Amino acid sequence: MLKLRIGERPIGDGEPCFVIAEAGANHNRDLGMARELIAVAAEAGADAVKFQTYSAETLYSKKTPRFTYLEGLTDQSTWDLIKEIELPREWQAELAAEATKRGLLFMSTPFDHRAVEELAALEVPAYKVASFEIVDLPLIRAVAARGKPVILSTGLADYEDIEDALAACRGAGNDQVVLLQCASLYPAPPGRMNLRAMATLRRAFGTLVGLSDHTLGIHVATASVALGAAVLEKHYTLSRKLKGPDHPFAIEPDEFRALVRQVRDVEAALGDGEKTGPAPEELEMHQKARRSLVAACAIPKGARIERDMVTIKRPGFGIKPKYVDLVIGRVAKADIEEDTVLTWELL
Repeated sequence: MLKLRIGERPIGDGEPCFVIAEAGANHNRDLGMARELIAVAAEAGADAVKFQTYSAETLYSKKTPRFTYLEGLTDQSTWDLIKEIELPREWQAELAAEATKRGLLFMSTPFDHRAVEELAALEVPAYKVASFEIVDLPLIRAVAARGKPVILSTGLADYEDIEDALAACRGAGNDQVVLLQCASLYPAPPGRMNLRAMATLRRAFGTLVGLSDHTLGIHVATASVALGAAVLEKHYTLSRKLKGPDHPFAIEPDEFRALVRQVRDVEAALGDGEKTGPAPEELEMHQKARRSLVAACAIPKGARIERDMVTIKRPGFGIKPKYVDLVIGRVAKADIEEDTVLTWELL
């Protein structure tokens, strides 16, 4: 069985899915909005809330072309857009304290080495590496060297990329890695999600797996739990009508509450895989709604039972239907009224 711990929370086989509320850049550089996002995550029942720590200067060249999926949302250059939605780094301690107060683990994805140091100073319980950063092996080594679990998204990655990233973690003395299946599209169509890749990643690399989900709605994210997701990350927003690149594909507060509720329902529904007959709660149905042998007509005492005297009906607390051939030819010990449930004591 594969397991690790994020803070005091056990993660992995036999444990509840670790749900990360991905606030990302949906704070719109408004501290009040960021705090409200934390409150929403806590109320929904998430395990952790996560932001992103980056600076335009260290993330994008100013010569980066604009992204097609943002057409119609902004006319800014890529660099200018990123500069506008940066998380003010001086907020991080306050947001971490707010998350702790509300019973959440605080996380933020580091996109540069300074961010790794800042988050280490805040004693974050784990580090998330974004899909696009999987090829930045020095950054991954810096993250892994902190000795905390590394949650690594694998959008766009092939097996070689993943193996390189894992080797960087191992080289830093850290094998506490969770690989997240991800489609790096915003929004991602369900047909590109490839949830079965989670099982492939687990077999190929021997790690826990999960999903970073950019689809619209919550149904794909919920389905991932049935396929073994130990970690689930989902973008959320206070409103999809807000201005910003990540609001349109994020889920709103009521959807996030429904997501966590459905995830827990799916976990409960998975059960232990054994098939042992009725559960205690099903005993009434077992007795009253199953079928058994029933007198098809009045049968006088001493009569030899013939096939047309017996039918199969509900309820189920009589002789099982499979024993009908053992009943035929027996003698009634007492008068048996029509529709009487047959028991061995009557024959």
